[in-house]
Amino acid sequence: MPNAKLTITLPEGVWVGDVSRSHPEATFRVLAALPAEETGVGLVEITAPDLPAVVADMETDDGVGGLEVLGAYENEAVVQFETGDALLLFSIRNSGVPLEPPVDIRDGTATLEVTASQERLSALGRQLEAFGLRFSVEYVRQTLESDPLLTDTQQTLLAAAVERGYYDTPRQCTLTQLAEAVGIAKSTASETLHRAEEQVVKQFVADRLDRHVDQSDLVGDGP
Repeated sequence: MPNAKLTITLPEGVWVGDVSRSHPEATFRVLAALPAEETGVGLVEITAPDLPAVVADMETDDGVGGLEVLGAYENEAVVQFETGDALLLFSIRNSGVPLEPPVDIRDGTATLEVTASQERLSALGRQLEAFGLRFSVEYVRQTLESDPLLTDTQQTLLAAAVERGYYDTPRQCTLTQLAEAVGIAKSTASETLHRAEEQVVKQFVADRLDRHVDQSDLVGDGP
């Protein structure tokens, strides 16, 4: 199935385009997003030298509502908010292409990877154009193997958590200590671990269900 990497220029008047251009040194990493009928809800990790100024500009922008800082550490914060300017999210939703976080936004430009059929990728291109989003395609390639269960970052953090006794009983390492040991924010460590644990648990359950079905197939119905 085709995998494509896109670079999208966000137009003026869209909050994340305006705020990111006002703070070109800041990075907005979309961790999760949920489209509604006319709005979207987003969970974004912001990294910036002047983090309070970035958050303040978001709070005063007419395109952002219900902003809540879920966690902050030095120059990083995770915020949740609602917006009616979710043009990129609407484009992805309308094209039927699955959203694959993270989506990185910096200085008015969004970078994302999508995996879908050629037909849906073409539909995404049409939707981006319909919403006035200029884009370029960095590459399109065929994926020959399924994606790994965990990202490199998730694997590294999970391995460090096991090594330092985070999952021991009693626990030998706190989340704060784990985050400091690997050099990331506590909020980032929490989000990364949660996503990794979700994937591992779901895969474990799926494997058990598959094994149960396979074993059932080997048992006859009797004479």
